[in-house]
Amino acid sequence: MSGIRSGRTLLRQEVVEGIKRYILEKRLRPGDPLPTEPALCEALGASRSSVREAVKILHALDIVEVRHGHGTYVGRLSMSALVESLTFRGLLSPDDDFQVMADLVDVRELFERGMADRILSSLTPEQHDRLDGLVATMRETGAGDGDGFVAADRAFHALLVAPLGNDLIGQLTMAFWDVYTIVAPHLDGFTHADETATIAAHQNIVDAARAGDTSAFLKAIGEHYSPVRRRIAEARARNGITP
Repeated sequence: MSGIRSGRTLLRQEVVEGIKRYILEKRLRPGDPLPTEPALCEALGASRSSVREAVKILHALDIVEVRHGHGTYVGRLSMSALVESLTFRGLLSPDDDFQVMADLVDVRELFERGMADRILSSLTPEQHDRLDGLVATMRETGAGDGDGFVAADRAFHALLVAPLGNDLIGQLTMAFWDVYTIVAPHLDGFTHADETATIAAHQNIVDAARAGDTSAFLKAIGEHYSPVRRRIAEARARNGITP
């Protein structure tokens, strides 16, 4: 039985790779149609059941999109599978929980620090005003509002990297943000002082961007992530987890 299962898994994976290879070789883009199921079977030399299993796997990864009654298309290629995987890992155990968050903070800060010069040179006056508006929303709603504060914070960081015109960075930034917001409630201790510091750091980021001051921008980015790192360290200590 195990031998049969191994063979089926191998064949299914070969079909998965075959479909991915087809998309690349044909230079298909998101939204482009894939061949019909019979055509895929013929092209890949695979059975219908293997093709259907492969399509299900690729659909879960957002590599293909199945439109019932219409056919199969190249998917949006989003980070949804990555979000699901990281979220599950983060919720699996307390140790992973805190480690995932620490890793996410590092990656998010790395993006914004590494692209600082390009971000500052790309942001327009209109985008500066929009960033200011999002900070004002954070200030008006406060962290106690929950969704409003978080939504404004998320939109702020999305807008910050948007001028780069790099879809991968934009998707990864939002993917890491989405994972963080799902896992973050397991941290305690977001005080009124933390809220005030968070809002101030966002305002400093906007002010530095508007002034084109890279040093002040980098300092403000560090101020933004510092309280999060402190909360992670405190949560580790409360749970008896050594760094």
